[in-house]
Amino acid sequence: MIGTMELYAKGASVWVPDPEAVWVSAKLLKDYNLGDENVVLQISDGREVQYPVVPPSGLPPLANPDILEGENDLTALSFLHEPAVLHNLRVRFLDYSSIYTYCGIVLVALNPYDQLPIYGEEVIDAYSGQDMADMEPHIFSVAEEAYRTMTREEKNQSIIISGESGAGKTVSAKFTMRYFAVVGGASQQTSVEERVLASNPIMESIGNAKTTRNDNSSRFGKYIEIGFGRKGDIIGANMRTYLLEKSRVVFQASQERNYHIFYQLCASRDLPEMRVLKLGGAETFRYTNQGGEDSIQIPGTDDVVDLERTRNAFTILGVPPDQQMELFRILAAVLHLGNVNIQASGRGGDRSYIDGEERSLSVFSKLLGVERTQMAHWLCHRRLAVGGEMLVKPMPGQQSLEARDALAKHVYGQLFTWTVTRLNSALRAQSEQPKSFIGVLDIYGFETFERNSFEQFCINYANEKLQQQFNRHVFQLEQEEYVREELPWSRIEFSDNQPCIALIEGQLGLLDLLDEECRMPKGSEESWARKLYDQHQSNNPSPHFRKPRMSNTAFIILHFADMVQYECDGFLDKNRDTVFEEPINILRASQSELVSELFQQKPVGGSLSLSGGKSSLPNGSLRSGPGKRAQREHKLTVGFQFRQSLQLLMDTLNSTTPHYIRCIKPNDLKEPFVFDPKRAVQQLRACGVLETIRISAAGYPSRWTYAEFFSRYRVLLRGGGVQTKEQIQALCQRALAELIPDPEQYCFGKTKVFFRAGQVALLERLRAERLRAAGVIIQSWVRGWLGRRRYIKTRWATLTIQRYTRGALARRLADVLRYTKAALVIQKTYRMVAIRQMFLMIREATVTIQAFTRGSLARRQYRLVVAERAALLLQSAVRGWLARRAYRRVRAAIVLMQCCVRRRAARRELVKLKAEARSVEKFRELNKGMEVKLMQLQLRADQKARESSALRETLQVERKAHNTELDSLRGALVKLENQLETQLQAQQSQPSTAITEEETEERRRAEEKAAQEILRLTQEVQALRVERDCLGKEKEDLTTRLLEQETAQEECVVQAVAQEGKALTAELDEERRKYQGLLREFTRLEQRYENLREMSMLTEHSKGYRRTDSNQSLIMEPPSPSLMSPPFSGPPTFPATPSFFGLPAFPSPEEVRTVSVTSPTAERGAWLSSDTPMDTLMENMGVAKDSAGKMSGEDLWHAYDAVRVANKFLENQLRSQRSQEEAELEAVRLQAKRTCSDPSPSADQQYLVELVEAREQEVCRLRRELKELRHTVTLRRLLAQIGPVLAQSTEDSSAPHAKAGTVTGLLECRKRDEAKLMKTLITDMRVDSALSLPPGLAASVLFLCVRQADCSGDETRARSLCTAAVTAMKGALKKHCNDVDMTALWLKNACLLTDLLTQHSKQDEDLVPLTSDLSELIRALSDLCIQAYQQLLSISESRLQPIIVPATLESEMIPGLSGSGVKLGNFRKRAGSDPRAVERNAGETPSMAAVLRELGALHTALSRQALPPTLMEQAFRQLTHLLSASALNSLLLRKDMCSWSRGLQIRYNVSLLEEWLRSRGLQAGGAVALLEPLIQAAQLLQVGKKTDADAQALVHTCTALSTQQIVKILTLYTPHSDLEERVTLNFIRTVQGLLKERSGGQPPQLLMDVRRVFPVTFPYLPPPPVRADQLDIPDSLKISFLRRP
Repeated sequence: MIGTMELYAKGASVWVPDPEAVWVSAKLLKDYNLGDENVVLQISDGREVQYPVVPPSGLPPLANPDILEGENDLTALSFLHEPAVLHNLRVRFLDYSSIYTYCGIVLVALNPYDQLPIYGEEVIDAYSGQDMADMEPHIFSVAEEAYRTMTREEKNQSIIISGESGAGKTVSAKFTMRYFAVVGGASQQTSVEERVLASNPIMESIGNAKTTRNDNSSRFGKYIEIGFGRKGDIIGANMRTYLLEKSRVVFQASQERNYHIFYQLCASRDLPEMRVLKLGGAETFRYTNQGGEDSIQIPGTDDVVDLERTRNAFTILGVPPDQQMELFRILAAVLHLGNVNIQASGRGGDRSYIDGEERSLSVFSKLLGVERTQMAHWLCHRRLAVGGEMLVKPMPGQQSLEARDALAKHVYGQLFTWTVTRLNSALRAQSEQPKSFIGVLDIYGFETFERNSFEQFCINYANEKLQQQFNRHVFQLEQEEYVREELPWSRIEFSDNQPCIALIEGQLGLLDLLDEECRMPKGSEESWARKLYDQHQSNNPSPHFRKPRMSNTAFIILHFADMVQYECDGFLDKNRDTVFEEPINILRASQSELVSELFQQKPVGGSLSLSGGKSSLPNGSLRSGPGKRAQREHKLTVGFQFRQSLQLLMDTLNSTTPHYIRCIKPNDLKEPFVFDPKRAVQQLRACGVLETIRISAAGYPSRWTYAEFFSRYRVLLRGGGVQTKEQIQALCQRALAELIPDPEQYCFGKTKVFFRAGQVALLERLRAERLRAAGVIIQSWVRGWLGRRRYIKTRWATLTIQRYTRGALARRLADVLRYTKAALVIQKTYRMVAIRQMFLMIREATVTIQAFTRGSLARRQYRLVVAERAALLLQSAVRGWLARRAYRRVRAAIVLMQCCVRRRAARRELVKLKAEARSVEKFRELNKGMEVKLMQLQLRADQKARESSALRETLQVERKAHNTELDSLRGALVKLENQLETQLQAQQSQPSTAITEEETEERRRAEEKAAQEILRLTQEVQALRVERDCLGKEKEDLTTRLLEQETAQEECVVQAVAQEGKALTAELDEERRKYQGLLREFTRLEQRYENLREMSMLTEHSKGYRRTDSNQSLIMEPPSPSLMSPPFSGPPTFPATPSFFGLPAFPSPEEVRTVSVTSPTAERGAWLSSDTPMDTLMENMGVAKDSAGKMSGEDLWHAYDAVRVANKFLENQLRSQRSQEEAELEAVRLQAKRTCSDPSPSADQQYLVELVEAREQEVCRLRRELKELRHTVTLRRLLAQIGPVLAQSTEDSSAPHAKAGTVTGLLECRKRDEAKLMKTLITDMRVDSALSLPPGLAASVLFLCVRQADCSGDETRARSLCTAAVTAMKGALKKHCNDVDMTALWLKNACLLTDLLTQHSKQDEDLVPLTSDLSELIRALSDLCIQAYQQLLSISESRLQPIIVPATLESEMIPGLSGSGVKLGNFRKRAGSDPRAVERNAGETPSMAAVLRELGALHTALSRQALPPTLMEQAFRQLTHLLSASALNSLLLRKDMCSWSRGLQIRYNVSLLEEWLRSRGLQAGGAVALLEPLIQAAQLLQVGKKTDADAQALVHTCTALSTQQIVKILTLYTPHSDLEERVTLNFIRTVQGLLKERSGGQPPQLLMDVRRVFPVTFPYLPPPPVRADQLDIPDSLKISFLRRP
């Protein structure tokens, strides 16, 4: 206590009471010292108060550390008290949206009044097989704990669900049963699980009603025992009911309804089969309109749909339609009975009568098949025995009305009991007795109203008993924990409510006195009340009994939950539950078999309502009968029966291991996620949660293992180097003696340290102080070191500053001197420049003036020079012309003279030359060559002469022309001179001024007109230019717009093409996935039928063993669905048998179900003993007659029912898929046509058309496959598959067969060796020898045999070989169903054989095609490939599933990362959990090496068989999805995994998997991409989570996670170190806002679908040619009997 007082220091958080919020948070403003009368507190709203420290309240409760806020287990809190529990539940409910919280062995469930996505199959998969302490609180976790405990310890379990009306008990019970149906059943629901779930809508219809607190309130308690077999599967169930509220049948309070079934019948009154009930609206019946018109219809519900669901549930449970209608007739009769008008008559109303025209009574009598007059008489009269004589006495009106209502209640109670009995008979185990069971108790919680009556008394009495059982169980668990740890413990005191229970059920208790008063002839409530006061207040006072001050007909009981005042009015009548015998006798004589059965059957033990399991006779008012013993046997009161039934329930619960679920109603307004603390605290006190806390706090609520304590509080321990567990334990024991002086506050166990309440908080404070002291020392040293470093830096900085300052001053002085000198230079230069500029300006002005002057003079001189130059030019031209003329004349004269002179000289020369020629004649002979030269010279001279004459002529012509031109020029000159003279004379004679003005005016006008015209033209040109620019812009805009439209249209077309392509691809994948899922379902049904057949055979062998042929499994192996011939594709047809229940033909499915489930054994035997179609089928199967009789009893007919229902379901599903597919395809086709309607289609449109056509062909092909599969899953094939092979007629084919000699390299298998070949090559092949063979050897051998049979023209043998091969391979797959290598081997052989047959079935020039039609067998082989692939993945998944979560999430591949920071309270294991789980957790955890080893084994098996890489990529894509989804789902449900260190570990583990996939080239198939959600989740745990920038970065990073997943991880994020901080709610809301913009209306998704199956596609790879001489067939195969033709 002293250690706890130290925690009340300044700043500590405490809780103080508040009238509105119940408890509010406050802080201490100063330390509390022992002896202080008040504590100074500051409330959360800022007010300062003085809290008095006086008994019994004492000090205010301390608040838990912030690190424990939102803890998922209330017992892990450091301080266990009411405000801590309430605050923790409120934080989890409002801030984290978590409706489930553990409280030790109790699961507290708050009703969210909203639909939450946390109950899907993926959630069931995530919780299945997981430890309860590792997962987030959930109702599935409690169910899994019960299931695991049952299977492990082989002990019965019970799940007790309690709470107020509207708290969610019924929904919780339904989810629990659904979990058991999924986990304890097959992969799909079988008939047993379906029947168990089908009981819920029936019991809700007849046992639930609308109240002011709940729209679907259960008005009875029920205990359902779900029986499990040896393998843990559900084989049956049984239901027990308690305390049906029959008074609701005849009376409902305001805003309440009667039982749902009445309103469902009234709403469905217009159905054809319901018209015989003569029903009207619910407002027309007295028993359904008392709650008001507003309460008749419940918002959000449809009574017609609910009735259809109820009828379907009755059908599933084997209730035939005619019996259902009988039940509805009885219910309608109850409604009509309530409308019977009984009128008072006689003196004072001592008599009563019913009008003869009363329609309601007539309808009531007709519906129940009774006499109207008799019923009318005995409703108003009663029979009395007086002195041995029987007298008939009329009853008053009020008593008759009460008798009518009592009859209605009794009829409904009997019908309710019969329904429960009928359900139990349908749910009872058929084949074997349950080995163990799990009971689900859905029972009412503690009730207190303004007026409490007998029903509330019984309900609260039952809760007292349950609370006592709960308290003792919690106490027992605590004591077992102490004994297991060998603690020296003393008995824990807890509030036992045995005195209150003894007050009710003890001797002379309330029930005894009530029964005694009921037996009194004139007993009354007043007399009973006086007896209660005398016995329990005066004579033997009880602390739990009180008398009200203002009433003498009421009493008060102090229950464990609250003080309740009960009104005695009505107790005696309800306890007696009087029903007169006469109306019951009339009902017994009813013409309706069901009505007669209701009132003649014996009570069923354990089924109890307010009339309980009593007989149909009255319980206290029977006055007639054959003897008194019979009367005495039927005088059991309701209270007595209820006490017996409750005791039986307690015995059952005490013999089982209980699990508790406490449902809490957070508010009375039914608003989603609204928390009312007053209502919550009231229910927590009533349901025992706070009692659990108190019991835990009374002992040692905090418990740590030594390793955990050492890891957390190592800073408080002295000593180092400890390594072993013994050293750690010794160190902890030594340290605790020093840390906690009081040894009563802790205790040492074998493996744990136990602490009293508050001691962990004290240790936390000591740890914080030690860390603070260490921090102060570290801070002092660091601060000193920082101070020294700061001084050194300051000194160095000072010197540096001084040095720089002095230098700066020196530089400043030098700068001043330099600036002074520079100023003088600048001044001098400036002055010089100014004067120079002035000089230059003056000079420039002078030069400018001179230039302008000189220019003017020069221009003037230039004009003179130009004029003179022009005159000179004229003169020079004239003078030149004259000179040239004189020159030409002189030259002509000279030339003439020269010619004359030269001619004369030439003549002289000629004479001389002639003379010389005569003198030189003698030389002529010597110079003969000179003649030639002379001749040439002569010719040249002649030519020159001719040229000279021509030139002379030309000269003369030129002279003449020149003279003529000169004359003309002279004449023109003269003429011009004359004109000039004339003009000069005219100008001189006329005035020149007038002419000048007129010319000027005309010129001006012409200029103005021309200017106006020019202006107009200019304006027009500008307007045209503007118009041209506008038109150009419009043209550009139109061009741009057209281009944009074309671009948008092209983009739309491209997007449409892409979307349609994606849609068609997704549709194709979906169809392929559905087809493969149907094939998997068919395989499962096939295996189930085989198991049933083996069980029937074992039953036969148990009486007489008979050896069967070893080949029987080979012959009787059910073939693939596609192996059946088309004539057997329709539904089974059987010949008509008149003895079949009197029906002319084979019974309908409902009738078969009726016979197999509801009919007596003798009736079924009689039906089976006749010559039925079943006998014919047995004869065709080859089963003996006697064995057929044994098989047809239970198992075979159940198999028949299951297969037929599955077939009907599959056919309906296929029809719906087909219609949906056709509609979508038609829509795609229309859209493609609209897209292609453009007259100039583009390439994208053409591509769209081609893509649509291709997808359409693919869909058509897939539709044909689905159609063929639908034809194969009918009953006739499943029954005919074990019969003999039907003889097939072989017809001569018109097409010529290929000769055997045309194809060489084949193998021949004779007909008699066919079975031997299959047995040697497939069935009996050993694993070691099979794996040593080349890949696909068996397929190659089989193909060569089939090819040889086809070439020889024997189509029957070819088909027989293929059929036998498929059957044998299926048998081999079943034989090696757990061997990866063998499964991969047969997958390879099936694929290779399919490719070979497909290759040779096509028309190819290079290959000789097969002449036999083997398309059906190829389809069967394709199905076999899918089956082998699925089996291969199933094997790998079964091996990976147990190690995925431990390897990816829990294994620490980075050592030492998470060992230093252990969160407070995180390792507190739940009370009552299996101690062996701790040992298992302490063992070696599977690491990523184990996962990679399993993946490597699969990769090796696939690579050894040389399977295609694309197939390997698809397989690892599926397994990677399983890894990612399983790990992420577990992460989202485990708070201990959401931390920074764990995120780093997970990211490292996933990186190992990524590296492994990339190293083997498997990333192309999308395997690595599927790991992205898990990678982003690990990154989310590592990134910052504080600012808005962090939120935006987080949203941009986590694109593969949904909004719910991101918010869930942020909510679960738990710091494992004091240095980390929780994620604030503001940050989470910011992220939610950003994610809402990104979501875009996506559906909410929390967990990934682990069961998602990607459709597999087998690539077609044409294999190389196969020849026998190329095959390496070892001698170990022993197939030498095959011949080579």
